[in-house]
Amino acid sequence: MKALTKSIWVFHFAAASCNNCDIEILDALTPRFDLERFGILLVGSIRHADVILATGAISHKAAVRLKRLYEQAPKPCLVVAVGACACSMTMFRDSYNMAGPFDGLVPVHAYIPGCPPKPEAMIMGVVKLIKALKKG
Repeated sequence: MKALTKSIWVFHFAAASCNNCDIEILDALTPRFDLERFGILLVGSIRHADVILATGAISHKAAVRLKRLYEQAPKPCLVVAVGACACSMTMFRDSYNMAGPFDGLVPVHAYIPGCPPKPEAMIMGVVKLIKALKKG
C-alpha cells in the first residue's frame, strides 16, 4: 500500500448519466490543475491501475462491467466515487433500472461529492486518500 502514495495510476469508469463529472475529471488532468504533480496518471487499462474513479449512477448493465473490472484490477485496488450520482444516486435512487450505489457492488474507499465536483475537490479528495494510505 505504501507504493500507492508515490505514483497513483487511475482508471476512469464512467457509468453514465450527464458526463459532467467526466468533464471535470479531464479538467483536473489538464495543466491548469495538474494532477500529475501528485504522481497521478490516467491509464487506459484496468490491468495497470491502482485506483478506479467511478462516476455516474450505475445501471444493471454497468454493474456487471464494474464487477468484472474490479476483479481484473491488480490488488490492492482502491475505488473512488466521484460526483453526487456515484456517492448517493441522488435523483436515480428509486429508478427501476439502477443496480444500487457503488458501495453495494465494490468497496469504495473515498467519496468526492458534488454535481459536478470541482477539480479542487477532486484534488483534496485524492490528497486525503494519499494521507490515509500513508497512515496505514
